[in-house]
Amino acid sequence: MAIAQTPPARLTRRAEFLRLAARGKKIAKHGFVLQAAKDGSEEALRVGYTATKKIGNAVTRNRAKRRLREAARLVLAGREMPGVELVLIARRETGDVPFSRLTHSLAQAVEEALA
Repeated sequence: MAIAQTPPARLTRRAEFLRLAARGKKIAKHGFVLQAAKDGSEEALRVGYTATKKIGNAVTRNRAKRRLREAARLVLAGREMPGVELVLIARRETGDVPFSRLTHSLAQAVEEALA
């Protein structure tokens, strides 16, 4: 039986997303774009998810965000990253890329962003 892993805290306000877009490091991978910023605070890791209307209708956008949330839950579970904020931006292929590739790409992007 697998142990339940709680998802990371969420970014929810538009101002938080805009702040990361302005000063965060951007890493493009197949299936998503990662924006990451690290401040000196001791707050827990927070993650935001977004999908623009360019990638498709509401069903497509929601599926892409669900896949990104699950990938983030699996990749970031148990990692201590105080003061780190991440935004995952869905791309058109997010819903179609194999899930194992999506999680592998996310793990690589997080390592690159925090290096």
